[in-house]
Amino acid sequence: MTATEATESADGAEAKPTRWRHQWKELFAEVIDTGLCTGCAGCVISCPHDVIGYHHSEGEYRPFHLEDELGADNCIHGEKGCTTCTRACPRFRAWELEADEHLFARTRDDDEIAGIYQDILLTRASDDMVHQMGQDGGLVSALLIWAMDEGYIDAACVSNLEGDGSSWKAIPGVATNKEEVLAAAGSRYTYSANTLAMPEAKERGFEKLALVGMSCQSSVPPVMWHRRAGKAGRPFVFNIGLLCSKTFDDAIFHELFWTKYGLDRREMAKMNIKGVFQIWMRNGDYHEINLKECHAWTREGCTHCPDFAAEHADISTGGIGESNDWTLTIVRTDLGREIISRMIESGAIEARPGDEDPGAIALMRKLAAKSRSRWPEWAAESVRVGLG
Repeated sequence: MTATEATESADGAEAKPTRWRHQWKELFAEVIDTGLCTGCAGCVISCPHDVIGYHHSEGEYRPFHLEDELGADNCIHGEKGCTTCTRACPRFRAWELEADEHLFARTRDDDEIAGIYQDILLTRASDDMVHQMGQDGGLVSALLIWAMDEGYIDAACVSNLEGDGSSWKAIPGVATNKEEVLAAAGSRYTYSANTLAMPEAKERGFEKLALVGMSCQSSVPPVMWHRRAGKAGRPFVFNIGLLCSKTFDDAIFHELFWTKYGLDRREMAKMNIKGVFQIWMRNGDYHEINLKECHAWTREGCTHCPDFAAEHADISTGGIGESNDWTLTIVRTDLGREIISRMIESGAIEARPGDEDPGAIALMRKLAAKSRSRWPEWAAESVRVGLG
């Protein structure tokens, strides 16, 4: 369903569809106030009245209403008929079914616990610099650089590090060339609502955007398209999703890494998660921290997020598996397959069959099931399909 919703008559027969009437009031009550909100900012970038703000700060990362005529939980524009924010939210009502229908013309089967896909590969960038500067196999950086060179996109919404990078504060940014893509390379494990870079990209005249984001963000464009949430989703023509089981609040740097382990964020060079939280320091030291110690800093929206595998991206990617030099790559859409195939043919990336690392595929399915089990039973039932 898009702009309408089916209703039932008194005798149980399907009645004439009614218009989509859900507004900020319902979004606040069902998503934000319940903790389902992941902070993806889909509602923010889609609001035609610019009355939804965003707290992009420690302990927050969620939208809020800028006007106070009707209080924080209601909207004067919504009372007048505006429904754009609920149309753009990838946690509101039947969001997963709608995104599946839009991308794949069907919904996932019980055994598709990690979403619908066409191929699973192991890939890595052929360019040594891209490979070294990127996370694991450097695939995301390679994808963006190649897609820009070939005219698929003219810019990408990514996450950058604030200032000189020493704070490890992730912020949304726009990358328009190889240098800017590589400057944004690497994982953060704290949150950045990369969708918020879209207005800047549009102001700078870029019309064909890639979105690089965690699973919650990669569901934003197809949900917007399916529900016809205005023009906000149109610039996103290529969607790269990052495998993600959770992100941590920025407070983890001071309250855990520094206070308990004496690890100064300003001296950190790189981080990764491979069963443990791995931290490399600028002086060459290496540290491992048990992930159980990090759980207390998990962001609220992540505790309910059901999508580990970024199931609504064109290509989903992540560094799980036996090697740090290869990226598990889930090719989901026809566009994703076209781009990956052309990159392999041109030599931009190296690729191996995914079943050469069966452990990585098994782990993907295990983590996908674990994430789905976190989805509340009172929310949309379809999200829990396949859990048994």
